[in-house]
Amino acid sequence: MEVKYLIDIDPSGILVRYNVQMEKEMTPEEAAEELYPKDSLIYPVAKAIFEGEEDDVVEGLQKAIDSGKDPMALINDSLMVGMGVVSKLYDDGVIFLPNVMMSADAMLEGIEFLKQKAGKAPEVKGKVVCHVAEGDVHDIGKNIVVALLRANGYDVIDLGRDVPVDEVIESVEKESPLMLTGTALMTTTMYAFKEINDKLMEKGYRIPFACGGGAVNQDFVSQYDLGVYGEEASDAPKMADYIKEHGDNIVKLREKFHKH
Repeated sequence: MEVKYLIDIDPSGILVRYNVQMEKEMTPEEAAEELYPKDSLIYPVAKAIFEGEEDDVVEGLQKAIDSGKDPMALINDSLMVGMGVVSKLYDDGVIFLPNVMMSADAMLEGIEFLKQKAGKAPEVKGKVVCHVAEGDVHDIGKNIVVALLRANGYDVIDLGRDVPVDEVIESVEKESPLMLTGTALMTTTMYAFKEINDKLMEKGYRIPFACGGGAVNQDFVSQYDLGVYGEEASDAPKMADYIKEHGDNIVKLREKFHKH
């Protein structure tokens, strides 16, 4: 489908880019409708994930189980499918971060329900340690990264905001994660990432360190050995999946995710 854009200027003089085809021909709900699975049992679950309706997610899952679906299989076959719709439309700029957060919460509610039904937890893809840089209390970006990673099957160790450098190092040593993430909104705090990198290198760790946030740019992250820049929160689970499949080679990760 050819996508056409129009550049306009709002009353404040700011340039605004519109996706003409999406704005004029298709609402977010209509765009999602085109992506939902056709299976009559899976469709309502995927739709409820997109809409962030936790009760509807559980209701849909129960109906699927009553019809003979395996509870643990429904994590990948329905919940992940619904979250895939959300991720696709977020990447395309059709929906925004609040939508993603609501969908992630609904996804996690569904996972908890299925765990209870099956009597066991789903297989975890791997561990990821997440934090906000020391001195920085702005954690919205980190919270989105955490939600997306958990929704995609990762065990996240969330260290919170304003995390001391040594606490990050200790967590990596203790948890042996496949990836570390850091976010920073303030330019005065992002330099903690370089300190974390250097201390990890001194201790012999070569773990990918995915960094992003309002203050962070690709040039800065590329200056230290373990750094991989994530332009969007949605890059985090994609990076983790790439590491799971292809290994933790920093050069290859940069080739895949660095965009400029």
